[in-house]
Amino acid sequence: MKILFIIQGEGRGHLTQALSLRQKLMAEGHEIVGVLVGKSPARRLPDFFLNKIQSPVYPFESPNFLPTAKNKQVSLMRSVLYNVLRLHKYMGSIRYIDRMIRQTDADVVVNFYELLTGLTYLILRPKATMVCIAHQYLFLHPDFVFPKQSTLSLASLRFFTRLTAIGSVKKLALSFRKMREVPLGGIVVVPPLLRQEVLDAVPSNGSYLHGYLLNSGFSEEIRSWHSRHPSVPMHFFWDKKDQRAEVKIDDCLSFHQLDDTLFLRYMSGAKAYATTAGFESVCEAMYLNKPVLMVPTHIEQACNAYDASLSGAGVVADCFDLDVLLSISESHVENPVFRHWVKQADWLILREFREDLLREEHPVTSLGRITTNWVARLGRFLPI
Repeated sequence: MKILFIIQGEGRGHLTQALSLRQKLMAEGHEIVGVLVGKSPARRLPDFFLNKIQSPVYPFESPNFLPTAKNKQVSLMRSVLYNVLRLHKYMGSIRYIDRMIRQTDADVVVNFYELLTGLTYLILRPKATMVCIAHQYLFLHPDFVFPKQSTLSLASLRFFTRLTAIGSVKKLALSFRKMREVPLGGIVVVPPLLRQEVLDAVPSNGSYLHGYLLNSGFSEEIRSWHSRHPSVPMHFFWDKKDQRAEVKIDDCLSFHQLDDTLFLRYMSGAKAYATTAGFESVCEAMYLNKPVLMVPTHIEQACNAYDASLSGAGVVADCFDLDVLLSISESHVENPVFRHWVKQADWLILREFREDLLREEHPVTSLGRITTNWVARLGRFLPI
């Protein structure tokens, strides 16, 4: 089949998942006809992704969360105002997505949690079959356990997740552990999408701490901790524009631009791992038996972090208190159940891309059908 990827490109998680899925689909004889990546003007696509995806890459502007002035936590109010002011740009992106689906003659669109893909299917209704894949679709699972957050915030998160999946025939929910399928909701629970390079890596227990900062403002916290513990070696990765490949503070602290091979090498040999709680890198750390300190920057990552802690990944914190990470590293034990679950990914995920399964009619609730039809009618009057 001809398959088009559409990826929400903030951070590294969905990008590395796309690399992994590409490996699996190509091995089965499918063709990846193109890769559309939604991103903000402030972000740049990492070189490792552009070099390894081996398919034409087409960036487009997409809604995103804005960090606070110190580039740490997400500022919800700034994000809403910013995205409202750029609605005209996003309308153009919706037209672009629809045009690219037609031009590539894709049989299947794989949506990696990109909001505008769902809105494209709502308003313009492309003919290609859509399959959604991301950890976030687990938020729609009736058995998913949420952390203590406001009811409104959780309802908004679930609503946003549903918007990304409008028009899909199924939602592949990447999970830390096995859970039941939900046929009525089109939810299929599958293992994490780890790349072959991760599965082949040989872990060792080094002396340094490893980390990934989605928002580079957290580097201040790392520097502050380093000033109190100058002898602890650390290698942190960030996505900071206009910086060198490596910013070496001293012999024990370096900040690196995202480089997939280097990132995995440091992960394999680290003592422990600290991150802003993205699903993908937490899974990599768990597979390589590294304890994790998770510092979420917004509600989606807070849910990821809480879910990961239930699976034994590590601890959740509101700042990069690396003393806690060093403490849990002394008592951390391997999780063989997780490794076994990950190794089932190939057949559990690839079976969902069988043409006969994709042609099956999936049940939709009456309320969902009525809602979708009315919103689609309203969409005809939008200036697109």
